Amino acid sequence: MDISFLTDYCNVIIVGICLCVGYVIKQSMPSVENKYIPLVMAILGVIIALWINMDVTPQIILSGLFSGLSSTGLHQMFTKLINQSEGE
Repeated sequence: MDISFLTDYCNVIIVGICLCVGYVIKQSMPSVENKYIPLVMAILGVIIALWINMDVTPQIILSGLFSGLSSTGLHQMFTKLINQSEGE
């Protein structure tokens, strides 16, 4: 199954904002369980996508969801890369 079409729905601005907000949540609110961060990023991504486009369509909702959730994967990739380069 080829899901490469999803890259068309990735918005770099949304990914960047969600990545930063997710990092702040993770670092400054240790009481928030990690399992809720993807949910928060998905909701935030949809809100930002709706704000940017000022319209509600399935494509815009998918763009927000995909971009918000991509930020959590990107954070995990950076974390593993940093830990690997530090020898942990």
